[in-house]
Amino acid sequence: MDKSPTQLDDISYAQRQRLAYIDFRLLFQGHISRIEVINRFEMGLSAASRDFNLYKEHCPKNLTYDNATKRYFQTKNFKPLFKHDPRKTLAKLAHQISDGFDAVGDIDFPVEAPSQLNVPDIFIVAKLVQAVLNNKAVSVIYTSLSSGSKARELVPHSIVDNGLRWHIRAFDRKTNSFRDFVLTRISKVTILEPQPERHENKMADHQWLRMMPLQLVPHPKNVKHPTAIELDYGMDKGMLEINIRAAMAGYLLRRWNVDCTKEAFLLGGEYQLWLRNQQTLYGAENLTIAPGHEEDSTAEGEA
Repeated sequence: MDKSPTQLDDISYAQRQRLAYIDFRLLFQGHISRIEVINRFEMGLSAASRDFNLYKEHCPKNLTYDNATKRYFQTKNFKPLFKHDPRKTLAKLAHQISDGFDAVGDIDFPVEAPSQLNVPDIFIVAKLVQAVLNNKAVSVIYTSLSSGSKARELVPHSIVDNGLRWHIRAFDRKTNSFRDFVLTRISKVTILEPQPERHENKMADHQWLRMMPLQLVPHPKNVKHPTAIELDYGMDKGMLEINIRAAMAGYLLRRWNVDCTKEAFLLGGEYQLWLRNQQTLYGAENLTIAPGHEEDSTAEGEA
């Protein structure tokens, strides 16, 4: 029988950190080896073995060892030993942090952020991350605004924060195209065994691979004191130039209310930035959400 997580208080902080790392990798990668723990914590083989034995004492049903690959694999009965908060975990994944801990320490930082209205299911996220890391396709139940809840087969390659919500970038076998799927609309994920075809992987996602230079300047009509905007965005000589994936351009332009009209026609205090080089958007998809963009999108963005 699995031991209660409260019994973790009886072991040292350093060992709890290592157990949390094992737990995190099993949940989001689906497997872990002793060498990964050894390299991460710069420890010996015997010490790593003791950590795995201790983890198995607390939750023996969580992992099984494969002699051929010398790895521990997540079982179907897996239940995390540690609590992984969805917001903190998504932030960790975005910044390549895999310590397993949610605690930030004893300091109460005087920082506040707007509340996020939607939080993805952490187990849905975990399955999708496993699929990406192990190059697998998935079968999901997805609920869209246009067709309701239906099964779809996807080949995911990246999880993205578009500023308002999280989505998965994936090849959609139904439409034979790369699209964005909102994580909170996915209610079930099953990893499929066959390896995806070459045309389904990230290197075939041209909108993802294409980098676009955006030249953002203070809005010439809505801003009386452009120096304030230059300071806000750290502009150099009155302009902020950034490179962004074509697949993400529409989200950034909408999030920051960037006027994309050729003559800076959009009026209102919310439009403080203007896109000076509109020609850079040519051929990009998912731009119907960009403020003032006139061309029709050639492919669906978020499904």
